[in-house]
Amino acid sequence: MDIKELIKKCKKNNREAQSELFYAYKDQLFALCLKYSKNRQEAEDILQDSFLTIFKKIKQYNNKGSFEGWMKRITINKAIDKYNDKFFLDIPIKENLITDTKIDQDRLHLSIDELLGYIQKLPDQYRLVFNLYELDNYSHKEIASMLGISEGTSKSNLHRAKVQLKTAILSETYSQKKIVVNNG
Repeated sequence: MDIKELIKKCKKNNREAQSELFYAYKDQLFALCLKYSKNRQEAEDILQDSFLTIFKKIKQYNNKGSFEGWMKRITINKAIDKYNDKFFLDIPIKENLITDTKIDQDRLHLSIDELLGYIQKLPDQYRLVFNLYELDNYSHKEIASMLGISEGTSKSNLHRAKVQLKTAILSETYSQKKIVVNNG
């Protein structure tokens, strides 16, 4: 069944169409949920909440823009809602505290799963801002509005996320090289 027909049937609460839509997009949306969660269980919860909202609000989808994009936006909002009550640090970056957050990618060989693991270990406020800015291309102004924080806080949290990621990745890489050297 094509997507327009599937949407039409879902708007009529057709359970078979809802099931088909779920199975067509669950993996893609689950990957998005993983980016915003600490672990698989949280990602599964966010995915379930997202599909409940998608089916509840599908009548509001007016065939303008990408349906996939519409579902992704709902999923991102559900992930943000999960952490909405959390405390966000409102500390702007001081220019003299900025350190280089770039990593020489030629020397690192990280799989997507390994990188995702590092991102999932970030504190909630850093992980949300990092994902929204770096992976989903939202501006600091949009992030500030979505999370109810200032643009300065968004920038600060992004910077801190990058510093923590770099520290964790380099620390792990260094300890792995040290083990190889010591065992070599």
